[in-house]
Amino acid sequence: MGFSCGLVGLPNAGKSTILNALAGVGARVESYPFCTIEANVGSVPVPDDRLDRLAALFPEKRKVSTHLDFIDIAGLVEGANEGEGMGNQFLAEIRAVDAVCHVVRCFEDPNVAHVAGKIDPRRDIAVVETELLLKDYETLSRVATRLRQEAKGTDRRAPERAAACDRLLEHVAAGTPIRSVEIEPILVDVLRDASPLTAKPCFYVANVGDGGENGFSSSVAEAARVAETEAVVIRGRLEAEIGDIAATPEERAPYLAEYGLSQSGLAALVQAGYRLLGLVTFFTVEGPEVRAWTVPAGTEAPEAGARIHSDFADRFVLAEVMSLDDLLAAGSEKSLRDAGKIRRAGHDYVVGEGDVIHFVCA
Repeated sequence: MGFSCGLVGLPNAGKSTILNALAGVGARVESYPFCTIEANVGSVPVPDDRLDRLAALFPEKRKVSTHLDFIDIAGLVEGANEGEGMGNQFLAEIRAVDAVCHVVRCFEDPNVAHVAGKIDPRRDIAVVETELLLKDYETLSRVATRLRQEAKGTDRRAPERAAACDRLLEHVAAGTPIRSVEIEPILVDVLRDASPLTAKPCFYVANVGDGGENGFSSSVAEAARVAETEAVVIRGRLEAEIGDIAATPEERAPYLAEYGLSQSGLAALVQAGYRLLGLVTFFTVEGPEVRAWTVPAGTEAPEAGARIHSDFADRFVLAEVMSLDDLLAAGSEKSLRDAGKIRRAGHDYVVGEGDVIHFVCA
């Protein structure tokens, strides 16, 4: 898997349209609030022209992309944390995702009502962020109550955990997302179990009309700059319509080019997500597959091998590392080996972006 992403936003922001544009899952799209009454889920291969070029060297093998998974929950509205609207029912759905993708309406359409009457991206962002913070306050309040009870017992560190949780609650109550707070080490395990929503990396998608970037999307870009995160502009309806008539990236490219788009919204979103989460991609060509894998930057070779098979970490002997460019230039792994351009690396080798790796195990 590449990474998983939870789509949040106000009703009629176009989350389901974005999901359709990105993943082609056929999510229902209507022009009234709370159309999404069940979480939509989509999974899509991550576009990577490096994998395409690598697979071309091995036409007899199956190409396997890494995947990006989406979960689209019902639109959040003011008061969702207290049960208003439908979104509160599905917030649990995004507790397990790697990142939150906040879809912000940046298109004008008199046929699609805005729940607040008019478009205001900064206000819309604040409404959704506030609801996520209030939900986290509710979650952490329960955790704090439990920790205070534990502090009365024999665990010597329990009072310290309780005090640290109370300090974190103060930040949340002041409107600070947990991702912006330096987490005290003693709370790391507690937060891993609680999985608060604002602790997750968050980036924005400005859902614009067919004309592309506008003043609304500029406002989203400014909000992203202030929040020190990523913002992606996607022509949601346009790309969803192109997806209806063109099934593959190759088929969609000419249609995108007509509108001056050099890449799809999916490609832009994937790049933003990888940067935000600090992920790298490596490739394998062993067996019947040419395959892409995603790991956090800084991953050492045995741990990367464990993504392929759990035994690889314990049985790891060495990694044979090839440069993708060198392999493509050589035309085959044998030619690259004969040229002495395959590097042998040990347990402490840190996997690099675009590495082609053969894992040697005992």
